[in-house]
Amino acid sequence: MDVVAIIPAGGRGKRAGGGIPKQFRPIGGQPIFLHTLKKFEASSSVDGVILVVPRRTKARALEIVKNSSLKKVIAVCEGGRERQDSVRAGLKALPPEVKVVVVHDAVRPFVSPGLINKVVAVARKKGAAVAVVPVRDTVKKISKGRVVSTIDRRQVWLVQTPQAFRTRIIRRAHEKASGDGFYGTDDAGLVERLGVPVMVVEGDSGNIKLTEPRDFALGEAIIAHRVLDKGGL
Repeated sequence: MDVVAIIPAGGRGKRAGGGIPKQFRPIGGQPIFLHTLKKFEASSSVDGVILVVPRRTKARALEIVKNSSLKKVIAVCEGGRERQDSVRAGLKALPPEVKVVVVHDAVRPFVSPGLINKVVAVARKKGAAVAVVPVRDTVKKISKGRVVSTIDRRQVWLVQTPQAFRTRIIRRAHEKASGDGFYGTDDAGLVERLGVPVMVVEGDSGNIKLTEPRDFALGEAIIAHRVLDKGGL
């Protein structure tokens, strides 16, 4: 098994509303994380998938996976308090022969298998890669409620997942962060602390993260549009 994806789905998702963790909220009649898993199932670059969920939802997640047609899910693990803890739990569950690890947010269900493949290919060659999209609005630096300066938006990019890394690099990054008591906002940030270059791959503006209640309405609209246009996902 050469490439394994870790899908952290451990958040409580309070901002999403609905009374259940956001990764379990349905869109198009299925839990969000199931849509995400299907995209990795369709990726020709990914051999296996590890899903990481809160302890209280593990049995439910296992049942959903069992009742699906997914073949690549090799483990469903209990996550930690923070996203970074959940990714680390996934790393502990990796088979020893894995050479490249992909990390992707469970609540980005519209990632394309093609983007996954591109990020994996660059990580395999260069060591670390992330999907990014350009900033289209003007960006300003703000301090104490006032504009300080205008930032050249050509130098600012929005980072998405998937993010992919050679296994030894991402392991080292998490070990160092854990030893330092450091928590970052993404896995690429942990790798950057090692001094390892992180390459960029052009992402997809449609690869949105479903976080707020309005995001779920948008997700439903996207799925409905795809069903009408293509007869399904």
